[in-house]
Amino acid sequence: MTTPRLTLAEVEAIAREAHAGQTDKAGRPYAEHLAAVADGVRARGGSEEQIAAAWLHDAVEDGALSRRWLDGAALPQPVKDMVLAVTKQDGEDLPAYTARILATPGALLVKESDLAHNADPARLAVLEAATRTRLTAKYAQVRELLSLTDGEPPVERRNQANPSSR
Repeated sequence: MTTPRLTLAEVEAIAREAHAGQTDKAGRPYAEHLAAVADGVRARGGSEEQIAAAWLHDAVEDGALSRRWLDGAALPQPVKDMVLAVTKQDGEDLPAYTARILATPGALLVKESDLAHNADPARLAVLEAATRTRLTAKYAQVRELLSLTDGEPPVERRNQANPSSR
């Protein structure tokens, strides 16, 4: 007998509960960031699997959910792969991190949406100047390593970011 998969609504509820009480660098409820990333993936034409990964994209990295939980969760393997691809490892350099994202089908779109929300000028404006400067440079470097530009992505990258468009 096959275990039923978690629905997108269940994934959202799990993510919201896992991050309950957490705030972002600006002091806002962390679930607002998760919702913005999921909405960004949806707006960019992402699949339900990519939207699920967006809801969970920081859960393992932030310790809100364990790797063990993710491994055992009733989720399609591509969702788990995308979550792990965007989970930065302790001591990992940016080239290795971004290479893993690029090598994992669907993960680029999740990270693109995450970066878009993180780098939103309105979000950055409320941070202290040193933090804003550091994060702006970091996000720009990650975007460069991922070959993300402000224009329309090349067809090859768009297809890699959203495997269902192939």
